[in-house]
Amino acid sequence: MTTYRARPVTPAALRELRTADDSGRPLSPFTDAEGGAPLRCCLRRSVPGERIALVSYAPLRRWAAGTGARPGPYDEQGPVFLHAEECAGPDEHEGYPFPGAHRTVRRYSHDGHILGGELVGTPDDNAFRNAFDDPSVALVHVRAVEYGCFLYEVRRP
Repeated sequence: MTTYRARPVTPAALRELRTADDSGRPLSPFTDAEGGAPLRCCLRRSVPGERIALVSYAPLRRWAAGTGARPGPYDEQGPVFLHAEECAGPDEHEGYPFPGAHRTVRRYSHDGHILGGELVGTPDDNAFRNAFDDPSVALVHVRAVEYGCFLYEVRRP
């Protein structure tokens, strides 16, 4: 059983992103011919034939808006895939999403500043425990190594 929970993009943020992304661009859906895109709405990979979109997303900015943090120059935005229409969200399953590749577990303070990161194989409870052993860590972002893209967020249990 996993101790920490991978958090998808919130339903409220998804509604906004499906209108205009965090760069102000309108949604431009397409049919995924090949499948395999990491969907941040339901934390699984797409299958061929699904309608998806690639949008610009600023996860730290959105978190900071709810907490009063001021990430300043750490306020990144980047590309994420999501279903073009509302989906059921993630299924409850054992383990963490998008396994089988190296990931960066990036740590953020309560102010939204980067405190460091760790390159891991597939993220597991130990990676998150290591991050949250530091009391100044408020949340972590799991990012793809190959493109640096945000995959999901983990907070303290």
